[in-house]
Amino acid sequence: MTPSDFIVAIPARYAASRLPGKPLRQIGGESMVLHVARRALAAGAREVWVATDDVRIADALQGSGVQVAMTAADHQSGTDRLAECARIADWADDAIVVNLQGDEPFAPADGIACVARTVADSGAGIATLAAPIDDIEMLLDPNAVKVVRAGNGDALYFSRAPVPWPRDAFARDRSVMPEGQWLRHIGIYGYRVSALRAFAALPPGRLERVESLEQLRALEAGWRIAVALAPSPFPPGVDTPEDLARAERIFMQQQSGNDHG
Repeated sequence: MTPSDFIVAIPARYAASRLPGKPLRQIGGESMVLHVARRALAAGAREVWVATDDVRIADALQGSGVQVAMTAADHQSGTDRLAECARIADWADDAIVVNLQGDEPFAPADGIACVARTVADSGAGIATLAAPIDDIEMLLDPNAVKVVRAGNGDALYFSRAPVPWPRDAFARDRSVMPEGQWLRHIGIYGYRVSALRAFAALPPGRLERVESLEQLRALEAGWRIAVALAPSPFPPGVDTPEDLARAERIFMQQQSGNDHG
């Protein structure tokens, strides 16, 4: 794979229960979806698409250098929206597309490129990223999804539970981070377009329903998911008004640093 031989697609739904109109919320005077699109462009993608259900989001992207796919409003997940985008854009089956969440305004460009490269290098139809867990609160937090890898880097399992379970260490003290490497899953995916289409056509799996983790659908069907370590930290996404305020502070700090650089 050449450095720019991949596509980034950003699902951007207008309705969001905790932060309505989230893609159009402002960070530094510009919409969040525009910030995310710029991160994708900085990663070197040959095409950047936003898959949305609202013309206001499309309007906010005019002149940005990204393409927009108007998709149905009733998709159950961003993956389903991405699969419709693939049909609209008519991507080739062997093309690599990265699914970048629309609430990641600070996603590192090298991480976006890394997940695309992992698809190409691994031969798997799906790839994703992970980062080491270094504190006990995150290990025990069900909102921080854990991933266990095989020796070849493929995912063995994803869970909201602290897996693998450090039996002996937790028998001594469950408040202290045990020795060993636990991995937090970072919710960015790369796909071969053929795998994206096939995945979206699969019915939800039993494990997916139990853990509320869509990626378990692929594992339960016997598919490979290659997992690479993220080359740079991924800051938290924006889900709530508090997250948005934090994102504004981060942006202003970054701008201040650039002004003095």
